[in-house]
Amino acid sequence: MEESTSGGFLSVNTSASGLEVTTTNPMDKTIPGSFNSRTLIPNVAIVLFGLVGLTGNAVVFWLLGFRLRRNAFSVYILNLALADFLFLLCHEIDSVLLLFRFSYPNIIFLPCFNTVMMFPYIAGLSMLSTISTERCLSVVCPIWYRIHRPKHTSAVVCALIWVVSGLISILNRFYCGFLDTKYEGEKQCLASNFFTAACLIFLFVVLFLSSLALLARLFCGAGRMKLTRLYATILLTVLVFLLCGLPFGIHWFLLIWIKIDYGVFAYGLYLGSLVLTAVNSCANPIIYFFVGSFRHQLKHQTLRSVLQRALQDTPEGDENGSSVPQETVDMSSSRVEP
Repeated sequence: MEESTSGGFLSVNTSASGLEVTTTNPMDKTIPGSFNSRTLIPNVAIVLFGLVGLTGNAVVFWLLGFRLRRNAFSVYILNLALADFLFLLCHEIDSVLLLFRFSYPNIIFLPCFNTVMMFPYIAGLSMLSTISTERCLSVVCPIWYRIHRPKHTSAVVCALIWVVSGLISILNRFYCGFLDTKYEGEKQCLASNFFTAACLIFLFVVLFLSSLALLARLFCGAGRMKLTRLYATILLTVLVFLLCGLPFGIHWFLLIWIKIDYGVFAYGLYLGSLVLTAVNSCANPIIYFFVGSFRHQLKHQTLRSVLQRALQDTPEGDENGSSVPQETVDMSSSRVEP
C-alpha cells in the first residue's frame, strides 16, 4: 500500500493471476467544482495551520538567528524552528496542489515532497530528543555538565542531526522510492524501512525516558528543582509532539507496512494524523510566546523579550523585576554558541 499527503493511496491484492494494483484515490472521481469533504476539509485545515506555523517559525528563526545571543538551548530551538518550517512548507505545497485539483483534476502531483517531508520530520524529532536529553543531563549531573560539556556541542550536534536525517531520507528514497509498492518485497527496501523505523523508535524512547526523568526531578523527591520557564517550554513542546506529531510518525513508518485492511475509518485516522502533525509544527512558536508572556503584560513587551523570557532558566523569584531575563549559570555568556 502506498499513501500520500494528497489523500490517495493504492491497494495491492494478491491473486492467482499475480499482483493486482487498484487505484482507490477518491480524487480520481473528482470533477471540477465537486465537493469531497473527506479530503477537502483536512487539507484546508492543513493550509490554514501551515500559514500560521510558517509565520511563527520564521519569526522564531529570525529572532534567535539575528536578534538574540545564542546559548546552549537556543541553538536547538533555532534548528527545531527550521525543521518545523521546512516540514510545514512541504505540507503546505502538497495540500495546495490537492486543492487546485478540485478545479484542475489533471494537475500533476510531486511525490518527491513525501521524501522531502521525511527529512525535516526526522530532524525535528531528533532535535526534540536532544533538547530533552541534554536538559535532563544538566539537571541530574549539573557539575559534570557545566565543567565537561564542550562549548560548541549544540552546533556540532545540530549539524550531525541534519546530515544523518538527510542520509536516512536519501537512502530510503534510493532503495524504496519511498513507500512505493513495487519495491516493498525487495530486501534492500525492507532493510531500509526497518532501519528508519528503528531510528524513530530509538528517538522516541530517548525522548520519553529523558522527559520522564526530567519530570521526576522536578516534582518528586526531597531535592526537587524549581520549575522555570525553560522547563515549561521543553515539557509543553514534548507533550504537544506526543499528542500531535507522534501519530503521524507511527502511521507513516510503521502501520503502513502491516498487512491490514485500510477501510474508510483507518483512512480517516490517516487524514487526522496529517492535520495533527501540521498542528504540532505550528504549535511550538505559540508555546514559546505563551510561556514567555505568562504573568507579564504584553502592552510594552517586544517579541524579542518574550521569546528570550521563554528560554530563561531562573525561577520567577530570581527575575529581580527585569523585563529581560538573566542568563543562567550554565548558560552564561561564557557558554554562548556561535
